[in-house]
Amino acid sequence: MASLHFASALLPTGWAEDVQVVISNGAIAAVTTGVPFAPGDERHALAVPGIASLHSHAFQRGMAGLAEISGPSTDTFWTWRETMYRFALAMSPDDVEAVATLLYVEMLERGFTRVGEFHYLHHDRDGTPYADIAEMAVRIAGAAQSSGIGLTLLPSFYAHGGFGGAAPHEGQRRFICDVDRFEKLLAASRRAISTLPGANLGIAPHSLRAVAPDELSALLPLADGGPVHIHAAEQVKEVEDCLAWSAQRPVQWLLDHHAVDARWCLIHATHMTPDETAALASSGATAGLCPITEASLGDGIFPARDFLRARGRIGVGTDSNVLVGVSDELRQLEYGQRLTHRERNVLTSSPDASTGRTLLDAALAGGAQALAQSLAGLQVGGRADIVTFDLTHPSLAGRTQDALLDGWIFATSNDAIDCVWAGGAKVVQGGHHRSRDTARRGFNRAVRRLLA
Repeated sequence: MASLHFASALLPTGWAEDVQVVISNGAIAAVTTGVPFAPGDERHALAVPGIASLHSHAFQRGMAGLAEISGPSTDTFWTWRETMYRFALAMSPDDVEAVATLLYVEMLERGFTRVGEFHYLHHDRDGTPYADIAEMAVRIAGAAQSSGIGLTLLPSFYAHGGFGGAAPHEGQRRFICDVDRFEKLLAASRRAISTLPGANLGIAPHSLRAVAPDELSALLPLADGGPVHIHAAEQVKEVEDCLAWSAQRPVQWLLDHHAVDARWCLIHATHMTPDETAALASSGATAGLCPITEASLGDGIFPARDFLRARGRIGVGTDSNVLVGVSDELRQLEYGQRLTHRERNVLTSSPDASTGRTLLDAALAGGAQALAQSLAGLQVGGRADIVTFDLTHPSLAGRTQDALLDGWIFATSNDAIDCVWAGGAKVVQGGHHRSRDTARRGFNRAVRRLLA
């Protein structure tokens, strides 16, 4: 049991002063406001809840920055994908665990306390299953355990190389399953996370180009009421190919053919018509936005202003993990809207509202919903995921409450966070994860070998 005292803390009801939070067995056992610091309390100035990166491909952290050389033709997502395939085909289970461990350490240092791992690197280099079909899932679970991050494991089903059941690309051979194999993989993945505190499982049909309609219908019952994540409408070419295949756009097709609801998270959903935007918002599903990756890949900009005005739900993910940070993703989300609309403070909830607070509230709620966390934020019964700040940072000096959030999101890099608790364990202190040095050494060894 631990007792923390914050001069100010962001609770589900809003900001509160002189807040004592008692942690027991990884969860918040009590929250009391308006009480003085007591002997035995660990004292901090200000606390906010940690949030989820609802969409991550951990192995891609190892190739960050390796696809920034122009080719002979126009560079797009599709040319970047070839670099990703080459990297993925070279990685061993040890490499995957080493890369994921550092990534999760970095996530925690930068304010993410749970990750939705959209996990599709399943099989050996030649495409055959490992003796333990969930070997790679075991390695992801090991990385989560080493780092302390909360894990929602989302094994991905990937069967085809394009719409209409096209044969898979040779570079996709480590991803490929049929429904029977995936059911076995899912059961083994559930065992892999069974001893990991707070971990849970969902499913991730990769995309409509990788999953045939009959397969998607067979997969959904396997979710057993858990989260369902799927890439949708990330690229213009994807939308055009979907129209050629079905005469419908990807988001439209999903909404028309399945009971898309609060269990679902549509990753990206970048290219939607106004009707699709309104319909997705009404469905209750989460739009899983990955602003840094979407910018890196030249995907486009999600219609966030219209979606939020229609009461849509959003969360943020780090996706390709080319750059990791809560403030980075939320800043890019707002800046993309500013460039689109040529206005400032586009996504605020009301006049005089803080943009940083609006974004943090939305990401907290959307991430919790998408990863099936029933209690979001600093409240009794919730997982004790807490972030504090270094108020000596020049961009935070003299600021309180919402103004401090704006300073963090819009005027700092990754050096403003002081301490982080994940599942009640203090894993970051003074901005440094307790395993940072070990994780960096393991990551560097793996990547140097892969690039040799």
